[in-house]
Amino acid sequence: MEAQKQAVLYRMVTSQKICVHGLKAKDLLKRNGYRVDDRHLKDPDAIQTFKKAHNVPSLPQVFIENKAIGGFDELCKHFGVKSNAENGTTYKPIIALFAIAGFLAFNTLWLGAADKSLIRFIELFVSISMVLLGMQKLQDIERFATMFLNYDLLAQRWVRYAYIYPFIETLAGLLMMVGAFTIVMAPVTLIAASIGALSVFKAVYIDKRDLKCACVGGDSKVPLGFISLLENIMMLAMASWMLTKLL
Repeated sequence: MEAQKQAVLYRMVTSQKICVHGLKAKDLLKRNGYRVDDRHLKDPDAIQTFKKAHNVPSLPQVFIENKAIGGFDELCKHFGVKSNAENGTTYKPIIALFAIAGFLAFNTLWLGAADKSLIRFIELFVSISMVLLGMQKLQDIERFATMFLNYDLLAQRWVRYAYIYPFIETLAGLLMMVGAFTIVMAPVTLIAASIGALSVFKAVYIDKRDLKCACVGGDSKVPLGFISLLENIMMLAMASWMLTKLL
């Protein structure tokens, strides 16, 4: 019978803090068939002594067959797994958000809306998407504003707009969902979405800048590009449609 592979993991476990990457490293080792000798460093002196002895800047630290592998990111590389540090961009957050918006729109229709047409589904899908996107931005409005200022043309001229925009998007989505105050919110949304679309188009397709999109908040890894443009086009289309319904 083949002996189980062995690994030694040093990680910080104190009354105030648990090393999250240490837990991830332990899980990754186990999933790769290793028996983990999990060694906890429980006080600042022990942590500093370990760092000096092994000349490492941080914890956790993994050793496999007495060979120093490094921290969690290095362990991921060792196993050929992409860590979050390597995943520079991803569309997963925006895909998940649109999927949830689609399910919410469908459920709203299914649970009792009198109008179950495709047009009404699209109205609900876009308005719910706007609300969800706005909520993502409002979670950390300061970080959103910092990222938004990288490319939005109006925000670069009037910084306060970067802080106002998430409220416009969220409120517009909520009101459009029920068809309230359309005469006010539709034109405002139309202007905001037009500026947004122009800003994204200029940054990506004219200036060729490699930026992250603030569409799902300030810590987004979604690349600025087609998806960002799509968000603004959806808002443009929704605002235009709501205005035509007033005629």
